[in-house]
Amino acid sequence: MKTRPGSRPLVLFYVLVFYVLLQFSWWTYLLVRTNNQVAELQREILQYKLGASDNLVSSSLLLEKQKQLDDELHKRWMMIFGEGAVFILLLTIAIIRTRNGFRKEALMAERQKNFLLSVTHELKSPLASIGLQAETLIKRELPKEKQSMILSHVLEDTERLNSLIGNILLAARIDSHVFAINPQSGNFSEFLESLCNKLAAGVGQHHNVVREIESNVHFDFDNNATHSIFTNLIENAFKYSPAGSTVKVQLKRNGSSVICSISDQGKGIPLHQRKSIFERFYRTGSEETRSTKGTGLGLYITRELTELHGWKINVADNPEGGTIFTINISLSK
Repeated sequence: MKTRPGSRPLVLFYVLVFYVLLQFSWWTYLLVRTNNQVAELQREILQYKLGASDNLVSSSLLLEKQKQLDDELHKRWMMIFGEGAVFILLLTIAIIRTRNGFRKEALMAERQKNFLLSVTHELKSPLASIGLQAETLIKRELPKEKQSMILSHVLEDTERLNSLIGNILLAARIDSHVFAINPQSGNFSEFLESLCNKLAAGVGQHHNVVREIESNVHFDFDNNATHSIFTNLIENAFKYSPAGSTVKVQLKRNGSSVICSISDQGKGIPLHQRKSIFERFYRTGSEETRSTKGTGLGLYITRELTELHGWKINVADNPEGGTIFTINISLSK
């Protein structure tokens, strides 16, 4: 049977918690029993003194003493239960936080493992392809058309490597809090149209790319960071939707804001996963069986760069099937 990541530390943790609760229960029982025994002995002594006394005043004092003894016993009981309740409350909070910490660390370790598996594959595939095509050019006399086609494939693999390495370096800079954006005024409509054309001719050549881009939309944005944001979103739309389906890119003004959305006709994203998809290294499924390419960094980078701009990103179901990513860009200062 396959052991779930982090299950062994959790088992040891639960054993320790059980032992602490067992010891707490045992010492509480001993404390209560001892307290009752002491109180009972004090009552017996008072009863003996009361029976031996023939003085009315002394009897009244002894009765008052017995009442004080009962009150003191009640206070001890309240103290024991009060301190026990506080202890149980603090222990429960500690258990929950520690368990969540274990699970979070185990989940991150699993994601990092998946990242290493995926990034290894993502690096090996284009390198192997470049090596094979270079070897073909060296060992064979090919016509110029064939050489141009091979060199074109080499260039595509090189761009894929550059994109992968760029994402890894960018994620590292974001994590280290050393990345800063430099927004400058520009025509976002032209920027988005140019990016769509480039991606549609490359990774999106097997999809129907629909552009509904309002012209002359100007605002301040960091060109490199924005390029990364929308490249990740549009490439994801191609990646997770079947060939021949429609990927729609929309840009429109909406009062004092600009709305940009990328929709696909893929399988969609379950509601319970929509927050997790923006976390670092998060990818659904297992790296050993997954067929789609990626490292789990794209949407993490997208969210971080979007927030650095002060924009908001949302994900929702596409009424036509699939997913819609929407970025709300406020133009108000």
